[in-house]
Amino acid sequence: MKTNKIMDEIRSTISPEMKLQMELSVAIANRIYNILESKGMSQKEFARLIGKTETEVSRWLSGTHNLTMATICKISAALGEDVVWVAGYTYPQAPEYDTAVVAES
Repeated sequence: MKTNKIMDEIRSTISPEMKLQMELSVAIANRIYNILESKGMSQKEFARLIGKTETEVSRWLSGTHNLTMATICKISAALGEDVVWVAGYTYPQAPEYDTAVVAES
């Protein structure tokens, strides 16, 4: 496999904590994307639902944005699904919503 020496050098300087943060950021973005896909909701509809721009949602789903706990909670509540799980904690469920209404607003 051909590798880029410059990128290999950069990767070798990243701390284990930063590598974990990058992995978790991508995992959270993938989880949000999968929830949206399972609900048949577009990024535009989701942005409208939570009062954000489509550009901001797109940044979130890139996996490179450092989401705050408040934003993760807002996303979970709006989608009615857990985005992040913590062992030993039971999350309250958000009320169901009608995606058709979201699309029309």
